[in-house]
Amino acid sequence: MRAFICGLKGVALDGEERAFLRDAAPWGVILFRRNIDAPEQVSRLTAEVRDALGRHAPVLVDQEGGRVQRLGPPHWRAYPAAARFELAAANAAQAERLAWLGARLIAHDLRQVGIDVDCLPVLDTPADGSHSIIGDRAYSRDPARVAALGRAAAEGLMAGGVAPVMKHIPGHGRARADSHLELPVVEASREDLERVDFSPFKANADLPMAMSAHVVYTAIDPAAPGTLSKAVIGDIVRGHIGFDGLLMTDDLSMKALTGSFRERAERAIGAGCDIVLHCNGDLAEARPVSEGAPELEGAALARAEKALECMRQIEPFDVTEVTREFDAAMRAVV
Repeated sequence: MRAFICGLKGVALDGEERAFLRDAAPWGVILFRRNIDAPEQVSRLTAEVRDALGRHAPVLVDQEGGRVQRLGPPHWRAYPAAARFELAAANAAQAERLAWLGARLIAHDLRQVGIDVDCLPVLDTPADGSHSIIGDRAYSRDPARVAALGRAAAEGLMAGGVAPVMKHIPGHGRARADSHLELPVVEASREDLERVDFSPFKANADLPMAMSAHVVYTAIDPAAPGTLSKAVIGDIVRGHIGFDGLLMTDDLSMKALTGSFRERAERAIGAGCDIVLHCNGDLAEARPVSEGAPELEGAALARAEKALECMRQIEPFDVTEVTREFDAAMRAVV
């Protein structure tokens, strides 16, 4: 089993993809809209993946709500963007309850089709002038509220047997560029970064998994984005923030990064990431990523095993009653 996660090409595995999974042995796979048709199809696909890998491998998805929702209508409900919870609530406690309810319902949807890891919560704190790539995906512009609402969402997922992945550690909210398209450079002081950007992650440092940010923080390391920076991962993520869970990269195919795909994987692992992520399903890229990813062992393996413990116990809940409560509150927000 190697320290990488890969995307898939379509709604079913073909022979080439099945052979790749068998031979490359990724820790898990991640699904996107191109992989999603109907519930029965997704259930078949997740079963096919696990059959090809010969184990119950984690299956990930980005199911945030709002703009980032891979499973959607007509087969799944449209969930609200994170920013809407504060708008719908009369007070802080109710906003947190809504974040929990929404995530608990998402977990129910995902487990029904064999998905057990959700790349949620987004703990980025947007700043004035920042790029809209985060925008309403963030819970608030107040880092304390981001921390509290993100915690509620993570607990909602875990109550449903789905492991949360907080992103994008140590913070993408201040970036003025979209890291899918170019490399963002943040020039804030370390003091400001610690006070705002890093704060929600520090408050949630006990969560099981996190995804790195392809962002340069000049006050920490002016030469490399966080994903590839020993200073950012060692001094900030593991040090100041105190996160000791499983650290995965954001997608290595994003244009914020340069170099060959094998080099990207090797640099990320060398900087301190536990697992590398490649999303687009292109095997010409995924193969060198897999070659640059080591066997998952030692501390990284221990973190991976611990991260999945929250999948094993699902707290009972009444889906009809939870849906009624959630919808009644959210209906008031246009």
